[in-house]
Amino acid sequence: MANLHAIKDLHHEQRLFGTRVIVAGVIVCLLLSLVVGRLVHLQIASYKYFTTQSQNNRVRLVAVPPPRGLIYDRHGVILAENMPAYQLEITPEQVDDMDATLAGLSSVLSLPQGDIERFSQALRRKRPFERVPLRFNLSDEEVARFAVNRHRFPGVDINARLMRHYPLGGTAVHALGYVGRIDEGDLQRVDADNYNGTSHIGKLGIERQYEELLHGKVGFQQEEVNAQGRTLAVLERQAPQPGKDIVLSLDAGLQRLAERELAGYNGAAVAMDPRTGEVLALASMPTYDPNLFVNGISHRDYAELNTGRTRPLFNRALKGQYPPGSTIKPLVALAALEHQLTWAGKQMYAGPYYMLPNDERRYRDWKKEGHGLIDMGDAITQSSDVYFYDLAFKLGIDRIHPFLAQFGLGRPTGIDVPGEADGLLPSREWKRQVRRMPWFPGETLIVGIGQGYMLATPLQMAEFTSVLAMRGQHMRPHLLRTIIDPASGEQTRLEPEAHEPVALRDARLWQQVIGPMEDVMHRRNGTAYWTAGHDAPYRIAGKTGTSQVFGLGADEEYEEENIALHLRDHSLFVGFAPADEPRIAVAVIAENGGSGSRVAAPIARRLMDFYLLRDPGDEAEALAHAR
Repeated sequence: MANLHAIKDLHHEQRLFGTRVIVAGVIVCLLLSLVVGRLVHLQIASYKYFTTQSQNNRVRLVAVPPPRGLIYDRHGVILAENMPAYQLEITPEQVDDMDATLAGLSSVLSLPQGDIERFSQALRRKRPFERVPLRFNLSDEEVARFAVNRHRFPGVDINARLMRHYPLGGTAVHALGYVGRIDEGDLQRVDADNYNGTSHIGKLGIERQYEELLHGKVGFQQEEVNAQGRTLAVLERQAPQPGKDIVLSLDAGLQRLAERELAGYNGAAVAMDPRTGEVLALASMPTYDPNLFVNGISHRDYAELNTGRTRPLFNRALKGQYPPGSTIKPLVALAALEHQLTWAGKQMYAGPYYMLPNDERRYRDWKKEGHGLIDMGDAITQSSDVYFYDLAFKLGIDRIHPFLAQFGLGRPTGIDVPGEADGLLPSREWKRQVRRMPWFPGETLIVGIGQGYMLATPLQMAEFTSVLAMRGQHMRPHLLRTIIDPASGEQTRLEPEAHEPVALRDARLWQQVIGPMEDVMHRRNGTAYWTAGHDAPYRIAGKTGTSQVFGLGADEEYEEENIALHLRDHSLFVGFAPADEPRIAVAVIAENGGSGSRVAAPIARRLMDFYLLRDPGDEAEALAHAR
């Protein structure tokens, strides 16, 4: 019987165990050698390389720009807002070869030469670790295209920013202005540290005037970034203080209506609340879209806006200087009453022309056959030139100048929009200093009908009309109404600011010129009765005007149909309503529009209807008209 249990070979088993122990020990030693070798490689051989890499993983201080304050009209219609947009930014210290990077980006994204030039300029004034924007307002497709190629461009990122947007386009652009990219000149007038990370700044209008309010205060955050410049973590953050929101006195619906009414003309329309000086509309035509400027306008588009035939960039409401024409006659009449040179009921014969003593020149009336026997009321209502030639001659320039200056003529109104023109209220001294010539009596006559050297801006015309409406109370025109802190919601309402009032020797004199101004609109022989005033459901006090673009010779006659369009008279109108409790004062000028009664007066009437007949509390209606 076979032995079922083999006899163990202890010696063989000991040898086998020993062999296995040796093999295992060798493997362990090999593995330990690999670990030690790797440690040696990392800690000794590659020490310099990894030390450099480690140093690049550091904390970076990044500016956080504040959100710009919003701008509203008096009914809460938003005029300027912030929209999210993507922009391409480069951190210079993380780019080894900037030219190669820009060339590479050009193959991925569209990079206009203008953007590259602006980037190069910004690069020179930024510190190496500060992000410099290269392209603004990237489309979703461009963002996706860059994301695919992101690994090729260390130091280049796409970040979401808030960009300015004007939802009503060109409406009120001459009051609002616009923001644009910061340049060297801008940095000279602001605290550069507070503009770290900010790419845009107010360039014109309200955006520039209240830049300090709207901008806010920059914030900062400490970021841990890797060697490729990517943010690993935000370690600490000091939030920016948003800019203040502001509410303007503008009525967006009235503003838009004024611009529509003036469509087809170069001109301006200004509406004010004479009680407070709040500017309700500040229209200058033609307008332009401020959104074109936010991310940079092309040279071609800019040249067209600035030097084209209609010059849309020119703010005619503030900078346009026009002879005020007959709109000035109520002030001249008031000066004569104040100086007791005549009285309202005194009559004179106003023929077809006026002649100075010992002078053969004939100063003609606009009405070929003259107005006949008239008093002051008739002279204002029918706009007799001859009557006011005589009145101006009796007053003399030395009394006309200081009296009219009280109404704001000849100097900026002080409105809170930069760039206002002075206008010109001539005097004997002015002519001696500027023209180096003496003053001639005939020049006084011309000033009496708002012609000659005399110039006024549409805003100045609205201002003196407001002073008339308020019987001497003189409020400074302004646009800023309320400041809102977006963090707390606290609202600060600005108080109206008054100029020195115009005081007359007898307050009843005001009505002696305002009454005839009402007749201009409501009496059948008033110059604006048939075109603007006859069906008005409220009382309007107004005055038409027509100012010459060029002088006529003694024997020449003005025949509009035979004159080139650009040489035709300007059409003007000033007025306020309701006449006894004024709530709105309006000045309108349509360049080369011809008769003031035919063009400017009807426009002013429609503006008054809109403002006075609309329910002032109906904000929904206001919003509807604004859009």
